[in-house]
Amino acid sequence: MKSKQSGVTLIGFLFIIVIVGFFAFMAMKLLPSYSEAMGVSKAMNQIATAGTNGKSLDEIRRDLAFKLGFQYVDDATIKPADVTIKRDAGGASTLNVDYDKKIPFMYNIDFLLHFDKSVALQGNVAE
Repeated sequence: MKSKQSGVTLIGFLFIIVIVGFFAFMAMKLLPSYSEAMGVSKAMNQIATAGTNGKSLDEIRRDLAFKLGFQYVDDATIKPADVTIKRDAGGASTLNVDYDKKIPFMYNIDFLLHFDKSVALQGNVAE
């Protein structure tokens, strides 16, 4: 009785390994940036819950930069100009961090990630 073999050939197996390796390499490049973005979000939430009564934009930026250091966010990632405070008509303030991150992938291919996070601030912000 002759049995038929089934399974993946060596060429098919190598093709699957190349595809899995490509996506694993891509994940290794992108995951640190998303981890960093979660650190930014956590630091912003800490600033928002601590209250900002009477603090100026520069003081809030300084506090945020200090908290970002504890979250392992690179100093070159978020520049002071990326941190803004918006006020609505009711007087409520919102802390907004809007930044781009360029990640070299391979050869002349780069990933450009855009992060935009806003949190409502408690208290009045000085002008």
